[in-house]
Amino acid sequence: MARILIKGATVLTMEKHDAVFHNGEVAIAGDSIIAAGPQGCVPKNFIAEHVIDGSGMVAMPGFINCHTHASMTLLRSYADDLPLMKWLNEKIWPLEAKLQPEDCYWGAMLCCLEMIKSGTTTFADMYFEMDEVALAVEESGIRACLARGMVGAGPAAERAIEENVKLVKDWSGRADGRITTMFGPHAPYTCPPDYLKRVMTLAEKYDAGIHIHVAETQDEIRQIEEKYGMTPVQLLDSIGLFDLPVLAAHCVHLKQEDIAVLAAKKVGVAHCPASNMKLASGIAPVTELLKAGAIVGLGTDGAASNNNLDMMEEMRIASLLHKIATGDPMAMPSFKSLQMATSNGARVLGLGDVGMLKPGMKADLILVDFQRPHLYPQHDLIAHLVYAAQSADVDTVIINGEVVMEDRLVLTIDEEEVMSRAQESAFRLAGR
Repeated sequence: MARILIKGATVLTMEKHDAVFHNGEVAIAGDSIIAAGPQGCVPKNFIAEHVIDGSGMVAMPGFINCHTHASMTLLRSYADDLPLMKWLNEKIWPLEAKLQPEDCYWGAMLCCLEMIKSGTTTFADMYFEMDEVALAVEESGIRACLARGMVGAGPAAERAIEENVKLVKDWSGRADGRITTMFGPHAPYTCPPDYLKRVMTLAEKYDAGIHIHVAETQDEIRQIEEKYGMTPVQLLDSIGLFDLPVLAAHCVHLKQEDIAVLAAKKVGVAHCPASNMKLASGIAPVTELLKAGAIVGLGTDGAASNNNLDMMEEMRIASLLHKIATGDPMAMPSFKSLQMATSNGARVLGLGDVGMLKPGMKADLILVDFQRPHLYPQHDLIAHLVYAAQSADVDTVIINGEVVMEDRLVLTIDEEEVMSRAQESAFRLAGR
């Protein structure tokens, strides 16, 4: 890993709203930041091997996508404009049954390519064939928190647990520490309490968190209430799931008591506004969650239901959605959305060393080119990042101290090969 110096950039550390340093600098040694802030903050004896001219750029933490399904890039545009359960039962699950390990690898590589090019440096994934996903993460240079999606009924239930244990054993800490692992029970409506308790025991044994979909649709609420007489959040709390580190995706349909539980138990919530809107699942009560003290990050969900993995777009949608949902233009200010996409996202995933630019943190950062017509005049760069910037404005991406994209050229992935192989896999699956 080279010693890197970024000079002349506007540095946005995300430590607080006004931690913005014009003509600032960032110094990186190995996989970590040693200085980030105003001009002169870098030690005089620091000798850089690679100097990046940040003039006209904003240096900021990379985006953290708190919930996606990487290999589902292969299903992008395959099934659209359908409600969730019809979409799953009639379109997605039948096609997923045909997936081969190689398909999942190319789908995951396409995901990593898209995320790097749009400024995402970390993502949380739940799917299957996770050895292939982990390999794509290792090769692409991105950071990821991986879980094997598990359905707790049917012939594959036991194999899913075995594969998740194998993922944790084989991949935790791999790729120079960029890979962390979790257990991934799909949802309370697909994983009964006894199955979830087994997963909890394993999570405790291997010191791993749990990634699970929670309260995504009204149909899920109805199923759980009819079967157990309580909400999904109440059910999971009753079996002690929230006493472990939990990443709860969606959390759309919540009662006030549910919000209080999620906040009190420090459950990480992954808010996926674009997917929830597209599937008409509903609007998560994010403003209420934040007021209650809950930890909320942003996720794109899979590319099959979004249909992209663009965290800049997700920030903008989150801010606009909650303004109209509450009738309050101040309900979701730009800095709050930016926090959810960076520093809060790190907290959601239990990663204490990413999400901000400060000494000792991992060197996961991006340079956004602000020399664009749609980013002038520059009154408020945070507002610009949320309301005006585009993913194509991301010029440079550094992950774990390695430059993985510079001048919009991804250095770790053969873009043409990945797109071609992903197309082949997708068309074969769809019978074309």
